[in-house]
Amino acid sequence: MHLTVLGCYAATPRTLTNPTSQVLEINNHVILIDCGEGTQVELRRHKIKFSRINHIFISHLHGDHFFGLPGFISTMRLLGRDKELHVYGPKGIKGAITLLLKLGDSWTNYPLLFHELTSKETELIFEDDKISVSTIPLDHRVYTNGYLFKEKLGKRKLNVAAVEKYGIDKAYYNNIKNGRDITLDNGSIVPNKELTYDPPKPKSYAFCSDTIYDESLADKVKEVDVLYHESTFLDSEAHLAAKTKHATAKQAAQVAKDANVKTLVLGHYSTRYKSIELFKEEASTVFPNVLLADDGKTFDF
Repeated sequence: MHLTVLGCYAATPRTLTNPTSQVLEINNHVILIDCGEGTQVELRRHKIKFSRINHIFISHLHGDHFFGLPGFISTMRLLGRDKELHVYGPKGIKGAITLLLKLGDSWTNYPLLFHELTSKETELIFEDDKISVSTIPLDHRVYTNGYLFKEKLGKRKLNVAAVEKYGIDKAYYNNIKNGRDITLDNGSIVPNKELTYDPPKPKSYAFCSDTIYDESLADKVKEVDVLYHESTFLDSEAHLAAKTKHATAKQAAQVAKDANVKTLVLGHYSTRYKSIELFKEEASTVFPNVLLADDGKTFDF
């Protein structure tokens, strides 16, 4: 599971910082999460191929989270894209994007499919044989969702030495990896566990962008491997967090602690502070394993 942070600062783009956008690579999927201004420039900077992105998840319709989307969609038309692009986001995102494309006479020549969200309850919105994606309802000034990405359990790993020991033909290898026992020519049955290793434990990533501190959020992200949680303010500005429906670094850490997650990644920093290290210092007083997102930073989990 590989995360590339394209932007992680609040409100507006600046010379050296970008608004929210990140790419999650999980189980052969390359997923774009939020698309603030400058996203396609950062994708090029980090050599992430546009064509590999087939699913985009937008948390809410504040500009610093989706104003880069019309340009990204338009650029893919110019690059000759022909396969489907799926966009998941709040109701209204289809109208906003298609109006711009219509006015600019630049409608896509590839299938552009919108999946508009309205539910305030957690719902499964995408699933295939490799991953599932569910919404995480958040409490912000407009309708907002986080997203929970989970790997599916993979095939068992072949124990080549054991298979060769029993002289099993390669034609049966796929059945073995799918969990089947094998019957030998003499009629004896070899249990699958003797021929395989357990697959890696599936990983999970929870993206929780703009939200006020909510104790119930911990239940929605219980024991995920990685939690990305906004930390717009430090505790000294907790009154501003409450007023604007954002969270502090300490509050994000409390969610991570209550949810018993493995790793907390902080982001969506207000640019009023001199150093983002202050966010880690504050969060670490509550939860030990804290990482700081920053533009251009990558993580392997």
